[in-house]
Amino acid sequence: MYDLQLRQGESLSAQAASIHELAGILTPKRGSIYFTDKGGGRIPVGINRDYPSVYAVPKEVTDPKKAAGVLASVTGKSESELIKILSKKNDPYEPLVKKATEEQVALLKKYNLLGIYVGEEPARFYPLGRVSSHLVGFTSIANDAFGVGVGRYGAEAHYNDQLAGRPGKTRGDRLVKPKNGEDIYLTIDRNIQVQAERTIDKLINQYGAVGGTVIVMEPKTGKVLAMLSKPDFDPNSYGQYEISTFLNPSVQSVYEPGSIFKVITMSAGIDSGKITPETTFVDTGSLTLNGKTIKNWDLKTHGKLTMTNVIEKSVNTGAAFAERTMGDDTFYDFIVKMGLKEPTEIDLPGEVTGSLRPLEVDKREINFATASYGQGISVTPMRLITAVAAIANGGVLVRPFTNAESKPKAVRRVMSEETSRQVIGMMVSAVDKAQIARIPNYNVAGKTGTAFVPNFRTGGYTEQVINTYIGFAPAYDPQFIILIRLDKPAGAPLAGLTVVPTFRDLAEFVINYYGIPPDNIAR
Repeated sequence: MYDLQLRQGESLSAQAASIHELAGILTPKRGSIYFTDKGGGRIPVGINRDYPSVYAVPKEVTDPKKAAGVLASVTGKSESELIKILSKKNDPYEPLVKKATEEQVALLKKYNLLGIYVGEEPARFYPLGRVSSHLVGFTSIANDAFGVGVGRYGAEAHYNDQLAGRPGKTRGDRLVKPKNGEDIYLTIDRNIQVQAERTIDKLINQYGAVGGTVIVMEPKTGKVLAMLSKPDFDPNSYGQYEISTFLNPSVQSVYEPGSIFKVITMSAGIDSGKITPETTFVDTGSLTLNGKTIKNWDLKTHGKLTMTNVIEKSVNTGAAFAERTMGDDTFYDFIVKMGLKEPTEIDLPGEVTGSLRPLEVDKREINFATASYGQGISVTPMRLITAVAAIANGGVLVRPFTNAESKPKAVRRVMSEETSRQVIGMMVSAVDKAQIARIPNYNVAGKTGTAFVPNFRTGGYTEQVINTYIGFAPAYDPQFIILIRLDKPAGAPLAGLTVVPTFRDLAEFVINYYGIPPDNIAR
């Protein structure tokens, strides 16, 4: 006992600790990530799985140079690197290949190298591959990582502490067991998500666009039902992609929203009491302020119009008239109240905010006029859809969320219910007049936006555009709201030709999927 406890005690304790660590006894099991469908079903999207792994026991390798020559063609490592690894005397373990392929395993079995083994070790697996990859994220191994790694991007990163659990500890020959991670259930409905993926892929291919974004959300609660952006990536092989691909454009990129912003401008004017949907003005086709001239997107002169007509025809000068009628301070204060200077606080990492800088550092009339129709200021797609959701749900700004266990949170009231209803009526009228987004037997509210992409080198704008459409239904009791954005389609087509038909197709799918009853049988 004296010999074991005192003379050899320290050495034996260290050996016991090493055995525990090498055997994975101290490693907690990382929690899984699931989507949930309308019936409460759980669909795994981020789980642990055992993969073949190749490792060496260098102290058993009799000829490191010869073994390295064979392993170089199998592992992808250089011979010099392998010789260095395999020459470590008394080294009991050196990993060579994680997630080995069937071909690699077959070759190693064929060569039957002394001291080279094929085992199994856990790694993260994403059964749906690219589906919602920006939202889910992935894990990677860091120096201080344990188990299947540390969450990088998306839900894997935001909920890393809950998913990772707590590793066990060794105190000599004593073992403190690890605490396994918790499972996370996301609000994403796989069926809506997959349908959204298909529709945006088709749209991008049809118009030769560089990318696109889709968000589907419940406007009354902020519950996110689908979220995706293209180009995306496969989290099972994230090492093949540029780091920039991993950023989630829904919350980590800003852009000028274009004419969609006109419904926010109208909300500000109506809520202030300065205008109504029936307020008229005479469009002369252009407006010159501070030496700069604003024109309508169609370069037409429309004559006498109501504010509802302005939304129907998407008249730039009409939005500028509404902004000038309410006044710069009223307009600015309203869009700040709508959250445009603050994050939505969605439960995803790295959220950024847009900018109202032109209205703050260069308070010329022209900047407020262009902001009234969504140029010169910027937003994230998530902030834009939550702002329009406040119009849809009766005037309340809500916090969006992706964790199914979260509770809806109202941030604040931003307009009266009456203002909300009047602006919805204007949006419904726009859909009815344009007809492209109409769905039989349903009132649909929506608004297009075609914004030119800024030229960040020379100033001004390029000829490229970003098309956006936001719509919701049934208009006066909305069960869902959809944002579709198409980035830089070839030839700069109008949003009415690109994203609006796609919105209608996706909206019809959601209506049928949820069995939402019609609200306008007479249509």
